[in-house]
Amino acid sequence: MLRKVTFDPEVFFNILLPPIIFHAGYSLKKRHFFRNLGSILAYAFLGTAVSCFIIGNLMYGVVKLMKIVGQLSDKFYYTDCLFFGAVISATDPVTVLAIFNELHADVDLYALLFGESVLNDAVAIVLSSSIVAYQPAGLNTHAFDAAAFFKSVGIFLGIFSGSFTMGAVTGVVTALVTKFTKLHCFPLLETALFFLMSWSTFLLAEACGFTGVVAVLFCGITQAHYTYNNLSVESRSRTKQLFEVLHFLAENFIFSYMGLALFTFQKHVFSPVFIIGAFVAIFLGRAAHIYPLSFFLNLGRRHKIGWNFQHMMMFSGLRGAMAFALAIRDTASYARQMMFTTTLLIVFFTVWIIGGGTTPMLSWLNIRVGVEEPSEEDQNEHRWQYFRVGVDPDQDPPPNNDSFQVLQGDGPDTARGNRTKQESAWLFRLWYSFDHNYLKPILTHSGPPLTTTLPAWCGLLARCLTSPQVYDNQEPLREEDSDFILTEGDLTLTYGDSTVTANGSSSSHAAPTSAEEVLERDLGMGEQKVSSRGTRLVFPLEDNA
Repeated sequence: MLRKVTFDPEVFFNILLPPIIFHAGYSLKKRHFFRNLGSILAYAFLGTAVSCFIIGNLMYGVVKLMKIVGQLSDKFYYTDCLFFGAVISATDPVTVLAIFNELHADVDLYALLFGESVLNDAVAIVLSSSIVAYQPAGLNTHAFDAAAFFKSVGIFLGIFSGSFTMGAVTGVVTALVTKFTKLHCFPLLETALFFLMSWSTFLLAEACGFTGVVAVLFCGITQAHYTYNNLSVESRSRTKQLFEVLHFLAENFIFSYMGLALFTFQKHVFSPVFIIGAFVAIFLGRAAHIYPLSFFLNLGRRHKIGWNFQHMMMFSGLRGAMAFALAIRDTASYARQMMFTTTLLIVFFTVWIIGGGTTPMLSWLNIRVGVEEPSEEDQNEHRWQYFRVGVDPDQDPPPNNDSFQVLQGDGPDTARGNRTKQESAWLFRLWYSFDHNYLKPILTHSGPPLTTTLPAWCGLLARCLTSPQVYDNQEPLREEDSDFILTEGDLTLTYGDSTVTANGSSSSHAAPTSAEEVLERDLGMGEQKVSSRGTRLVFPLEDNA
């Protein structure tokens, strides 16, 4: 009976985890993610590494204490402690994020937590693999060896970059297939091919010696950014629902099996000293990477990460499916069995206690909730009442003035509108421009024609890669997701006696004509759409007289 209810650990890692990770990348709110990308990368990479080494060193001290008091019955090496640090550093705040989504908590806090947990899982997987690959030369295979250490660092960088490349390439291939074929005429076939191409990313990465789960994550992000725009309306709905259902089933199955494993696993090693030390270590490890990193990040951020956000991020460091899947992969040795038992208890405690205390903690920290963002239907209904610069379902609500509005113009929400450009470093703004002018036109039916962005000598290539829909479509930028960020001076509008630029700055000048004449001139005798540098603008036509 025990054999029947016990699954091969690889089933979790190879079958149940990929849908969870792919859904995380496919459902990513890219506008808020990229707005905080620098902070998310710092928390995910530096934070996970700091947490891993702090937890590993603290647990090594606990192991030494256990050895002194006689509670250690077998070998427990320093590398085992570091492995435990990598496993338990994989955060999975699914409960907290579900509550955030339900209560409509602050979008930047949601983006920081969600983005960190997504990339943090990928880093934890590769980091644990690198620690396992640490093999010093000589008789003592657990002593420190500089050559072996740098080899492990090289393995980490190689596996992560290879997995990233594999996922991105598969997403690009899928985007090209859906763009240059008539698959949109067969929605069922299109959905099936999308699913199979996404799943093949995992198999290809594993076959090439990389980490399939990490490849699937970046494949999901690439598919959402490019391929999603090429799908038919039916396929967009089907793919979102399909991966949402698979994610829900896989995560619920893993949590159900956790409860079963607590009673059916035959080699549990309960050590009160190790368990208490682990709880203290993960608390200190979380604090050691949230607060110092937030301090340094705030030095370069215009929109600071407040103390209440930092406390909430500290509180939200739940452990879940990823930590369990990493711990159950290897339970052969005494040390790994103790780690698995402790990981189970940590997951249960953080999900029940911390997850259950999320709502009171939000109130106690005075974090705003109920921040509603307009649905796609609402945006379509009101799209004649304000400018839509780079339509994005994740964008913040526009200002609500009576006359006319620019998404980044003057108004009570100006700071939120400007924050995307201000918070993004020049490197990422450069990426946005490159993506909008070249990658999106190559891989999707949106963006400016390549004949206008590529040099003249690339005319033949530009005509081949630019789809006819871009020329035929009168609103080429009305894609489902546009992450393009305007730079200053990209857009200048004249209204009455004021000149307003895209960054919201304005200047007055003499206007010999009335506001209505200026609008009529700009609109081209009643034309309702004006394009400036590929950006669609819509002017209101209400008569305020």
